[in-house]
Amino acid sequence: MPADIKSSPNPHRHASLEGNVFTFQSEADRIEGIDKAFDYRGDVSITLRNEQVEGYIFNREPKATPPRIQVFIKGSEEPRIIPYADVMAIAFTGKDTADGKSWDAWVNKKEHERQAEADRIKAESEAQGHL
Repeated sequence: MPADIKSSPNPHRHASLEGNVFTFQSEADRIEGIDKAFDYRGDVSITLRNEQVEGYIFNREPKATPPRIQVFIKGSEEPRIIPYADVMAIAFTGKDTADGKSWDAWVNKKEHERQAEADRIKAESEAQGHL
C-alpha cells in the first residue's frame, strides 16, 4: 500500500477511495497508486513535478517505455499523456460514481424490496379477509 495515505473522515464511505490522497515513497507505491486511480470511477487531482492537473484517468500503459497514463483533463478537448515518473501524488477528489453500487448493496436493496412486496400482499390479504 502506498506509504502515505491520508483520508478525510466520512462515515458514509465504504470501500471508496474518495477523499484519499496518495503520496509515493517508492516506485512500487507509485504503481499501486496509479493502479487504484485507474480503477477509480471519478476524477482525481494529480500532482506532477511542476503542476497539478485534475481529470479522469482512462488508460494506463505500465509496459510502455516509459510507463504512462492517459488522462482526460478538465477543460481540455484532448487527452494528455503523463509518464508515471512525473506523478508525485494522486488525490481522489471527484465523486466515485460507483460507490454504494456493490453486489452487497444490490442484494440488500432486493431483499428490502421483496420484504416490502410481501408486507403489501399480506396487508391486502388481511383487508380482504383471506388471512
